[in-house]
Amino acid sequence: MSSPVQLALDSTARDVPAALQAAADPAANLLEQAQTPAVITLVAGGVALLVVLVGGTMWRRARNVVTIVHEAGHGLAAVLVGRRLQGIKLHSDTSGVTVSRGKPEGPGMAFTAMAGYLAPSVLGLLFASLLGNDLVGTVLVLIALLLLGVLVMVRNAYGVFTVVASAVVLALVAFVAPVEVQAPFGYLLTWFLLFGGVRPVIELQTKRRRGQARDSDADQLGRLTAVPPILWVLVFAVATVSCLIAGGLWLLEPVAK
Repeated sequence: MSSPVQLALDSTARDVPAALQAAADPAANLLEQAQTPAVITLVAGGVALLVVLVGGTMWRRARNVVTIVHEAGHGLAAVLVGRRLQGIKLHSDTSGVTVSRGKPEGPGMAFTAMAGYLAPSVLGLLFASLLGNDLVGTVLVLIALLLLGVLVMVRNAYGVFTVVASAVVLALVAFVAPVEVQAPFGYLLTWFLLFGGVRPVIELQTKRRRGQARDSDADQLGRLTAVPPILWVLVFAVATVSCLIAGGLWLLEPVAK
């Protein structure tokens, strides 16, 4: 027969694992909640919005991503309309230029000029639709293809450095970081493209008002189409904000559930 002391020790021994399990459950629950799509999209959206709104050094560095996509948009549009893509240059002031050969006027040239400012927002909208269907891997593959396409066509040292650095970050996320990092990265990049596609349009009009962007995409479109450049800026603004709203609805769907 067991003594009262032995019974008490056995009971304590049984209670210790149960107590440890009870203490661990809240932490596990908090970790699980932090990894839900609703929390991920809210946190990622908040960080992306902060980077875009606050500006400063962080925005200037992150803006290189927008520039890569902007110039990729020009390049893809040029290829689609049958122009010969000659090269892309990316500069340290986050500007860029895409050179293509073909008719210097007409719908093809206008489409090529129009594509740049729309590209980040349209790509962000595409990524939002993919994330809404849990296709994070597809987003990473598309980013890799975009970077590869730009790297092949880039024609200056800083451009090569920027694209390679972006590719290294992508590789770390895809092959080194835990799987749990991939979804937050996809959401962060998507939100950044959606928010980051709007700010350059505002910056464009600010520079135009100061007379600092006489050869901007909007001004080129004005010369190509006889439509006033300010109206093209308005087109860019409406399109990018529309993509932000539509993409945001896709990304925020888990929050509404």
